[in-house]
Amino acid sequence: MMGEKSIRFYLPDGLRQSAAAGEHNFLNKVASVLADAGFRAEYLSPDLTNTFAPGYSLFHMQEPLARNSVTVRRAYYYPFWQIERTNERWHWDAAKARFDPDAIDADVARQFYLFWQKRLFSDAMKTFGWDGFVYIPLQGRLTQCRSFQSCSPIEMIRQTLLHEPKRRVIAALHPKETYSEEDFAALEALDAKFDRLELRMGEMESLLPRCDYVVTENSSVGFSGFFFGKPCVTFANIDFHHITADVGRLGVEGAFDAVRGPVPDFAGYVWWFLQKMSINAGRPEAEEKIRTRFSALGWPV
Repeated sequence: MMGEKSIRFYLPDGLRQSAAAGEHNFLNKVASVLADAGFRAEYLSPDLTNTFAPGYSLFHMQEPLARNSVTVRRAYYYPFWQIERTNERWHWDAAKARFDPDAIDADVARQFYLFWQKRLFSDAMKTFGWDGFVYIPLQGRLTQCRSFQSCSPIEMIRQTLLHEPKRRVIAALHPKETYSEEDFAALEALDAKFDRLELRMGEMESLLPRCDYVVTENSSVGFSGFFFGKPCVTFANIDFHHITADVGRLGVEGAFDAVRGPVPDFAGYVWWFLQKMSINAGRPEAEEKIRTRFSALGWPV
């Protein structure tokens, strides 16, 4: 029909079928907002992007392909989501926004924080404590320094051992990552050189509640640590940098000085990041926030 607009949802198997059937809460709300604005939806495989057509399109955790393309991605936990023009979290609007703890209602933030702390980590909170070690949740490519990182993960471990002379350092490999022989060799060399270094596989559920603080490139474990009141050093760009001891901003020595200093407003930040800067698909105002977001991105909604 004349003037009809098309929105192509490029989604992986499982998610695509769920969205097409109207069974995915957030994507169903997105489709509803766009349908109200006159969009006709198509649900396609990302494998078909080689036949990509001009117009409007939406991806899940993939880099958008054109000006009128967006990607959607969880803000770490369900039902919180972001709609962005890039899949790189450090370029998101939340990453660029200013966090002002003085502008937040402390009681509202505290209530929100305690609710989601219990909802997400009720079992882990039962083992909460401070056992005198630094927890480094590793990601992938341990010997490489990528463009968004201050140094390679291996160098990050070494710098942690040099700037934290007292505490044990536990570096944990990610159980779903694939590591090279070079990665393992580099880890073994560090392990042989530093007595305070321990290597683990996984164990986030036991390590995060008991550590003194977290050191990471930009793992979501750093954000999860906020629910346990655990400060965090970040060695790479990320969207939740506002209350981390960020090496890119402070330098290595400054970051380790900061992480051992006054603790941030964890409750205020978690509320700001999840409730204000993200779309809570479980809230009645979710569709209005989705509409506002698309409008801000220039879509005719």
